[in-house]
Amino acid sequence: MNTYQIRFNKSRGQAGRGTPDHVWRVFENGKEFLFKNLDITAPIKSEKDVNGVDYNIVCQGRMTINRETSTAVINSAETV
Repeated sequence: MNTYQIRFNKSRGQAGRGTPDHVWRVFENGKEFLFKNLDITAPIKSEKDVNGVDYNIVCQGRMTINRETSTAVINSAETV
């Protein structure tokens, strides 16, 4: 399984940061993706990020990407 960290995209709409609708930053094992929508069916927890100020949602599972709707779907092994 992969580890995912999810953050709100505070820089959305800026150059290289997606459109104003790309509100989710999803990190899959450290690689960043930007999405408009997010669907998580896995146990989640919160944690402070490395700078100790902002928070992440963290979960483990597998991600599928719907490019037409810009949606990340993250499922755990228990929900597949």
